[in-house]
Amino acid sequence: MNETLPAGRTGIVLFAHGARDPNWARPFLEIAERTRALRPDAEVRLAFLELMAPDLTAAGDELAQAGCTALIIVPLFLGAGGHVRRDLPALASALAERHPGVAVEVTSAVGEHPIVIAALAEAAANPRRATPINPERTLP
Repeated sequence: MNETLPAGRTGIVLFAHGARDPNWARPFLEIAERTRALRPDAEVRLAFLELMAPDLTAAGDELAQAGCTALIIVPLFLGAGGHVRRDLPALASALAERHPGVAVEVTSAVGEHPIVIAALAEAAANPRRATPINPERTLP
């Protein structure tokens, strides 16, 4: 995988585990929408390891076909367990091989970011302030 991102359109792949229940994905859809709002200069896609679509290959293929020259994969995991340490690097390497003109970068698990840790601590300390996510929202 390339470490230097080339000039051109950037694709951000928000990579989550996946689940059988489509409602499980609601917070991830919200994260994708907010990421798009924060990064209008980038193409943002949500991808899943298993049980949901699209998978990382399909999302990466779509971004490469859309002209992205750099893909940044952001694991939406609280920590770097086996999926982040073993499965994701193998998937990212395969994606880089499929698209040799595209730089592929994998970030650390988002849950290890100090901002996320602080937000989770705040939410845990103030559980009654939580706002429910729209229950009507499901995967497109």
